[in-house]
Amino acid sequence: MDESKAKADLQRYLRSARDALVWKLEGLGEYDARRPHTATGSNLLGLLKHAAGVELDYFGQVFGRPCPDAPAWVGAEGEPNHDMWATAEESRADILALAHTAWAHADATIAALPLDAVGRVPWWAEARREVTLHQILVHVIADLQRHAGHADILREGIDGAAGLQAGNDNLPPVDADWWAAYRERLERVAREAEAR
Repeated sequence: MDESKAKADLQRYLRSARDALVWKLEGLGEYDARRPHTATGSNLLGLLKHAAGVELDYFGQVFGRPCPDAPAWVGAEGEPNHDMWATAEESRADILALAHTAWAHADATIAALPLDAVGRVPWWAEARREVTLHQILVHVIADLQRHAGHADILREGIDGAAGLQAGNDNLPPVDADWWAAYRERLERVAREAEAR
């Protein structure tokens, strides 16, 4: 496979994760976009902020191409989880703009470097620090897709919206009664299995 085809394939999966994180915020008010939904504080806007920081770090610092427009917290040590939530002063528009900045910078790095370009991940163990652009693309895709899955579950918990992407939820074409019966059946099976 030629390099341009390989890059295009990888970027398609990267864009898919980016799009999913943004789509999961659509139609929500500020409270639902920001509120913690889990014991560890997972929230939709925070997932997008974190994903932007991930791309700025991995496609910037790792390859000696820091983004001049990155906020000061990117690549900096701070309070635990400082990148996993948006402050009251950070608007949704600010976080979306940050994401677009991160994507443009990452895409420029991907376009400028060959897949075998070498970088260093200073926050990884010394034995693993030397990486290639290909490795980082795979790593970041896996990370962002994982967070897109988190976002899918969080959004479903807010208003029942679920699925793969806008216009293609990738779910069976059934009604709410079917889903309620399905969930009830799974609950019954789980209790039966526990009783064995």
